[in-house]
Amino acid sequence: MGALTLGRLALAAGLLGLLLAPWHGLEGGVDALSAWPGGDAAPLLALLLDGSRWWLWPVVGLLGLATIPIVAGRSSGGLVASTGLALLAFVLVQGQAIGLRGLRWEWLAPLLGAPPAQQALGWGGALVLAAAIGLISAGLAQRGRFGGDAFIAFLVVGSGALLLLFVFVPLIVILSAAAVEDGHVAPGALAARLAAPEAWSLACVTSHQGCGVVWNTLLLAILAAVSSTLIGLAFALLSARGGVRAQPAFRAMTMLPLITPPFVVSLALIVLFGRTGLVTTALWEWFDIPRSRWIYGLPGVLLAQALSQAPIAFVLLEGAVRAIGPSLEEAASTMGARRFTVFRTVTWPLLRPAVAACLLLGFVESLADFGNPLVLGGDFDVLSTRIFFAIAGARHEPGRAAALAILLLALTFGAFALQTLWLGRRRYTTVTGKGDSGAPAPLPRGLRIACGSVAWPWMAFTAAVYGIILIGGFVHDIGRGDMAFTWRHILTGFAVEWQDGMAFRGSAWDSLFTTIEVAAISAPITAGLGILLAWLLARQSFPGRGTLEFLTMLSFAIPGTVVGVSYIMAFNEPPIELTGTALILILCFVFRNLPVGVRGGIAALAQIDKSLDEASATMGAGALQTLRRVVLPLLRPAIVAALAYSFVHAMTAVSAVIFLVSARHNLATVYIVGRVEAGEMALAIAYSTVLIVVMLAVVLGIERLVGRAQIGRRAAPAGNLVA
Repeated sequence: MGALTLGRLALAAGLLGLLLAPWHGLEGGVDALSAWPGGDAAPLLALLLDGSRWWLWPVVGLLGLATIPIVAGRSSGGLVASTGLALLAFVLVQGQAIGLRGLRWEWLAPLLGAPPAQQALGWGGALVLAAAIGLISAGLAQRGRFGGDAFIAFLVVGSGALLLLFVFVPLIVILSAAAVEDGHVAPGALAARLAAPEAWSLACVTSHQGCGVVWNTLLLAILAAVSSTLIGLAFALLSARGGVRAQPAFRAMTMLPLITPPFVVSLALIVLFGRTGLVTTALWEWFDIPRSRWIYGLPGVLLAQALSQAPIAFVLLEGAVRAIGPSLEEAASTMGARRFTVFRTVTWPLLRPAVAACLLLGFVESLADFGNPLVLGGDFDVLSTRIFFAIAGARHEPGRAAALAILLLALTFGAFALQTLWLGRRRYTTVTGKGDSGAPAPLPRGLRIACGSVAWPWMAFTAAVYGIILIGGFVHDIGRGDMAFTWRHILTGFAVEWQDGMAFRGSAWDSLFTTIEVAAISAPITAGLGILLAWLLARQSFPGRGTLEFLTMLSFAIPGTVVGVSYIMAFNEPPIELTGTALILILCFVFRNLPVGVRGGIAALAQIDKSLDEASATMGAGALQTLRRVVLPLLRPAIVAALAYSFVHAMTAVSAVIFLVSARHNLATVYIVGRVEAGEMALAIAYSTVLIVVMLAVVLGIERLVGRAQIGRRAAPAGNLVA
């Protein structure tokens, strides 16, 4: 794509936003379009001509200034880029300066007087902003930046602008909100909130009172990370080196948590171990063990998180174990080392990066977990739930929520730093270009027994938990032991009537349809943008590449609770007002799940020789043509994997979106949380079963479409499995 072509497309988008599209957001929804070209649906030109938005005339002037060199076909890249930058800055700054109550920056009063209030930007404003980004990209390409390729320039500038707007800006907003009190900046308020006793109290050490939420969160995260990693390691060693034949069962155990809403495990634990749970009642009736509420608090939340996170650790660690070159272990055995010595001195050191990754993932997932602490936490508060109640509780305290979010974010970044320090600068490369056809060393007998003593009871426990989830919605009251079959709970949520056509009468249909719609829209955007960013980062060299990669990965390090609160604060007023819309849910999912698509794309591109790109360029193909005809067909598995992950995660997420849903746009997981809070446990479990079935169909369909990648390495002979 040439720079002039991109410039003309940008001008077309700008003219469309100026002449036809509604400049402001439609308060009345799509019905407001009936008033076009007046009312809420008025385009910018109509607003300028009637004098109600007189201060926006510079938009017309800047578009006209950019039109001259582009239409004339002259090489004026500096002018075009500068004009686009000025247009972008002007639209955003004026929207920030003049809001719903008129002028917000009093120091502009002598210059602007008292302009009327204005709503947030609509599709017209969005098109003009897109035109500005296109002009900046075309101008930079004309000046020879990005190799003179306008397509690459537009990808870099456009993706950078989106990441700044929907990742970096919300983070800055929530960080700054912690220092605001009564509408004014108050550094003392920030210090007081960060050092508040509710966060740092150690009363649990000296009395029977609870500790601060920071210590609770830190303790839970450490225990969850260590326990899930150890359980996952036991399964991984048994699967890869233990000679077990239960691979289908292992496979099922890894898939179920991926397609289960994160807090549904808590519901099953309550059914089993609650005060009137099945196990609790049985122990009371058979052994006269008193009923208790031990499941509510740290033990219950830890158990739920371990159940959810251990399968993910297993997937990561199994791949790492299978990737270890057998030649290194064989060399150690040849030198006379016993099996346990080989494991301790060769296998275990090579597993350190994977173990560190699992510990980090478990720690971060525990920090971000909202559903399990909400359902099972009881008096054991953590940062995620305390942030939620600071926003949605009786006392609306956004400053306090922002300060708690800063503490949560600090714990997350601290975990990343500790992982880097632990791994250091050592190299852990075992897969090279040389052939490696040796047989993996079997586990030492004692280690195999230890792993089995952990894995098999845990698998039985996992099966019991998911059995409760699958049957709980089809019996009268599983929590009280009434196991009579019934469709009542399913019909309450998903009743269908046939009066003058099909009518969805169940209370859960709206949230299910909205969830599927939002997931189906966000997943392709996430996968597409992720693959494009991966291609940029892996195949292109340009100024600011490191910054773009940092912004891309930043959202992975931000807990979902923090993301939700930051989106509320950043997009609740002009110039960009999104709260209460489906668009904010879609954007949240896109940028929350983007890092997984990017890392998957980079990993897939690492297996594709760059000579293919170079051959395409030698034949005269541009970057766009090379990407479309050479790279994308080879990235099909990575694209489908990103689609599957994005869709499933959008269907099951709760920590971020619970702050962003509205009565009109409710999601399945938030609906289930509401049913739990209302005591409708059976309906919540029934809905969870429906979600699991939907997710299972999607994952199996994608796996059938793409297949599974396997590492071709021969297994150890059965006769060598005995120590």
